[in-house]
Amino acid sequence: MIPTDDPRLTAMGLISEVHTGLAAKMAPAFAGSGLSEVDFETLIRLARSPGRRLRMSDLAAQTSLSTSGVTRVVDRLEREGLVERVACPTDRRASFATLTEAGLTRLESVLPQHLQDIETWFTGLLPPERLETLLDALRVIRDVVRPCATAGATELDDVSPR
Repeated sequence: MIPTDDPRLTAMGLISEVHTGLAAKMAPAFAGSGLSEVDFETLIRLARSPGRRLRMSDLAAQTSLSTSGVTRVVDRLEREGLVERVACPTDRRASFATLTEAGLTRLESVLPQHLQDIETWFTGLLPPERLETLLDALRVIRDVVRPCATAGATELDDVSPR
């Protein structure tokens, strides 16, 4: 007998359905700003990082993109003037992706609608104590299944921000 009513299947199904639904609700705001979901994720991760920059390898780890995938995204964002690469002075093999003022401006143009969408379709649906419990649970799971998701987020490197 196949255990189709197993709560583990329900948990995974719900996570998948919620992610798909939220992505669909968020897409119009991103598209209106000329950003894809991965563009937005890249820009917001840079904006929330020390000096508004991350090593390319840390950015790849945080976004779960391959190193070549993050290179393509950064190349595209760099052509648009939203991101720039800065060489690491202490390691010739490494470079930083750095959010430019234009990138910050683009991000700021989408954030009000994005935050409203988050409030409407996610955080505003839960009372504060349930939201905090959910966030705590998600962090526990994230830290096990994606331990690199915060790579470089608290490290300060010896390169001053531009």
